[in-house]
Amino acid sequence: MAETTQETIERVGLIPVLRARNVAQAHAIVKAMIAGGVTVVEVTMTVPGAVDLLKELNREYAGRLLLGSGTVTTAEEAEATIDAGAEFVVSPSLHPEVIAMTKSRNKLSIPGALTPTEVVTAWRAGADYVKIFPCSAMGGASYLKSLLAPFPHLKLIPTGGVTLQTAESFIRAGARALGVGSDLVNLAAVDAGTPETITETAKAYLQVLAKIRAELHPAK
Repeated sequence: MAETTQETIERVGLIPVLRARNVAQAHAIVKAMIAGGVTVVEVTMTVPGAVDLLKELNREYAGRLLLGSGTVTTAEEAEATIDAGAEFVVSPSLHPEVIAMTKSRNKLSIPGALTPTEVVTAWRAGADYVKIFPCSAMGGASYLKSLLAPFPHLKLIPTGGVTLQTAESFIRAGARALGVGSDLVNLAAVDAGTPETITETAKAYLQVLAKIRAELHPAK
């Protein structure tokens, strides 16, 4: 049976946030990440021609790459990116109309929130996961753990300041997946002609996640 979007996100454990300056750079980054085993990507609306890029990636990697859209703040943007191939829609902030549009199209909704009130409001509005952003600015893993203490049923994805060094602490704190930016989506590496740096970082992230998960959920 085909994996659901939710199952893929939790299995891979990473949502790389793509903020490329142009389409060529974006393609190079995605290719390098896939080579490292990371098969999920969030194309942000800040990328020039983001909707067209989603369509291109959808054509090129059909069935091999789980595509999402990011920095989505209106229902119109959500609809356009879903039409282009996005299976999940991410926002930096809470927009009930974006959640409603995403759910009406049977796609996964990941709004952004920060305070306990915002997080619960997002969840009640129909979020599948809540992106905690900017998480590191609020204390990182300890903040995530604090949020989950009164709300253990929430599915949280910390974003903002997630690195190879902090990944373990976030997963141990209860993160379902990690939103990763420049630490993995390394524009400088592509510009320098060394995309293999991204491939190696992708592999390193997956190794860290596999190691912690094996400790937290040992095989019976």
